[in-house]
This record gives sequence, C-alpha cells and structure tokens, in this order.
Amino acid sequence: MGDKDFEEPNGDEVRPGEEGSEAHASDPAPQDGSGDEGEELTVDDILGSPQNADAAAEDAVIADLESQLLNDLKRLQAEYANYRRRTEDQRELEIERAKGAVAKGLLPVLDDLDRAEKHGDLVEGSPFTAIAEKLRALAERIGLITYGAAGEAFDPQQHEAIFQAPTPGTTEPTILEVVEIGYRLGSVELRPAKVVVAVPAE
Repeated sequence: MGDKDFEEPNGDEVRPGEEGSEAHASDPAPQDGSGDEGEELTVDDILGSPQNADAAAEDAVIADLESQLLNDLKRLQAEYANYRRRTEDQRELEIERAKGAVAKGLLPVLDDLDRAEKHGDLVEGSPFTAIAEKLRALAERIGLITYGAAGEAFDPQQHEAIFQAPTPGTTEPTILEVVEIGYRLGSVELRPAKVVVAVPAE
C-alpha cells in the first residue's frame, strides 16, 4: 500500500460514536414537573396528610374533655345546691327544736301566771305583774301562740275534753271552760287545750 492509498479523514467526516451528537444536543430537556402544566396530586393531597388527621383527632379529644368537664361542673353545682338546701332545712329544724325546748320549759311558768291572774294576784304596777308581762312577751317573741277560749266550738283535733256538761240550749259541743290553755309554736302543737265541753242536754 502506498502513501496515496492512506488518506487522513478531514474535519467534515463524522467519527464513530459521534453520529447524531448534534441532534441530541438540540433535543428538548426532559420536563421535571415544574413547568407551566401544574404540579401532580399526591395521596396525601387526596386523603389528607397525617398531620391534618392528628390535628383532627386532638380537636376531638379536647372537645370530649371539655364536654366531660362541663357535665362534671353541672353535677357538682347540683350537688352543692342540694347540700345547701339540706343544710338550710336542717338548720331551720334545729332552730325550731331549740325554740320548742325553750317554749316547753316556759309552759309551767305561764300556767302559774294564768292561775295567779285568775286569783287576782297580778296587781297592776306590782313587781310580780312586771315579771309576768316580761315572760309573756318572751313567749310571744319566740313564736308561742295560745289557743282555746270559752265560747269557741269544740274541735277534738285541737282540744282535749276532760269533762262534758249537758247544757240546755246548746246545739253543738262548745267550750264551756278552759282548764289548761293550749300552746302552739308556729304550726306545731306543743300542748292541746284542756277544756270542759258543753253538750246538748237530752
């Protein structure tokens, strides 16, 4: 082979491996999803992210706790109201019992004053009369009420008949004489009035 048979390649000829390199260089770059066509949706976007689910669960727990606390508060308020009512009722009952004990202790003294008055021993202006007036005022202040008087209709619920006297002209049982005055403390009867009853004569 001579020197003329071997020719060096010129610059215009394409060497192996370089074919189509210019075409590849002009190809458009692959899209990375950041173009103008918009981002693709993910599973989290459709179903909700785990962070959103946790927040919703926390809100539900907080709502349940608030509801439970509100119910507990209402229950405590009702229990306290019932406690106050029971305490007030018990206090009133104890006050009435104390008044009743004091009033019952005064009844014999008041009976003696009534007997003294019937016998004319309570002279106006005397020290004994002044003491009697003070004791009767005390009995009135604590709520002690007397009942039973001659001429009233006989009521077996309030009066205790110790004797029945047939009396001409009487059409219904009537108190003829009060032997022992009856006493009430408010609506509570401490002692019934002991009376002589006039009944119709046969």
